[in-house]
Amino acid sequence: VAAGFTGSEADQLRRAMATFKKHGEISRFHDKMVTGMIKRGYEADFAERCFRQIEGFGTYGFPESHAASFALLVYVSAWIKCHYPDVFICALLNAQPLGFYAPAQLIAEAKRSGVTILPVDVNHSDWDSQLTKLVDHPADHNAGAKNAEQTCHALRLGLRLVKGLARGEGERIAASRDSAFAAMDEVMQRADVSARAIQAIAAADGFTSLGLARRQALWQARRLGRQRHHELPLFAATQLQDDRPQQATTTIGREPQVTLPVASLGHEVVEDYRSLGLSLKAHPLDMLATSLAAAGWQLCNVIAKHRDGQRLRLAGLVTMRQRPGTAGGTVFLTIEDGQGQANVIIRPKLTVTYREALLRSQIIGLVGRVQKVQSVTHFIAESLFNLNGFLHHLDDDAIKTAGSVRMKSRDFR
Repeated sequence: VAAGFTGSEADQLRRAMATFKKHGEISRFHDKMVTGMIKRGYEADFAERCFRQIEGFGTYGFPESHAASFALLVYVSAWIKCHYPDVFICALLNAQPLGFYAPAQLIAEAKRSGVTILPVDVNHSDWDSQLTKLVDHPADHNAGAKNAEQTCHALRLGLRLVKGLARGEGERIAASRDSAFAAMDEVMQRADVSARAIQAIAAADGFTSLGLARRQALWQARRLGRQRHHELPLFAATQLQDDRPQQATTTIGREPQVTLPVASLGHEVVEDYRSLGLSLKAHPLDMLATSLAAAGWQLCNVIAKHRDGQRLRLAGLVTMRQRPGTAGGTVFLTIEDGQGQANVIIRPKLTVTYREALLRSQIIGLVGRVQKVQSVTHFIAESLFNLNGFLHHLDDDAIKTAGSVRMKSRDFR
């Protein structure tokens, strides 16, 4: 009214304010609004300030009803996380991909909240992660959980976390488990799943309830895959017409018993990250602490113990990179070790100078200073270093098998 807008023009201005765009359509109303207010007796400076307030709201603001709804969601989420962390983390895991927090970060937070984590297992895991009573599975409780008595349930990881396992096959495994599977070939037959699915679960160490460690399970899974290929009806019909039908089948069916070497803990952790994107056995940074310290690096959890402005050399596993459009090119990095995490601020100039280390590091080294404002702690980076080469300390034998450190570093993405 003060600017002389018609009802239609006022509605257009309202819509422009609700676009939530940094460079929206509000600017096209500037001249009309300011000129209209001046014609109706308002001072030019006052008219300009009114428009700037409207423009600012259109850039960042949103309706009060939205604010109230968001506040309620935040309050309820915080309340559930505080009182029922097991329920909260389970729901977030089943809502993946979230695009913000990876499953490994959620599991780490669950451990810090005292939730007991149970691994993926073909005899216990459904497609989604599930809550189960703590007394149901005392044997395979995660030893890293603290204050487990404060939570009502343990969190059983779901088959959906297994890389390479299709949802349909994972759901069929859970649906066909009216009684526990006793052998790997029984899983394949009852659930009617492919050899590829069996191998994916074996790679994720999901056959421990059958008494099979990862290497043993992979050995058997690959044998089953070869057997299934030779037992297809087409090949079976061909063998019936062969003068030597038994020779091919007995050669495949009677593989000699092999005793496989026990995998080291470092190798197990690497394979966990490759197949699941996380590990319940150990955190890679904790295992590399000695090697990193010898090179002058500290684990990132020490940031909380140091004063504002103190200069440090921190190392951590990169869990998140963010570059918001409203941050003027600043990158926000989250790194972690087995005890905690640190939030890192990387200024725009550094993103150009250290682009390679910023984008390719799974384990990153940061030289910079601690910034503490009240209860909030950040780390202001001054230089970045790619520390992926330290991954070979996890398991030298695994590196020899894989062929290169770079191949191993990709497993931590």
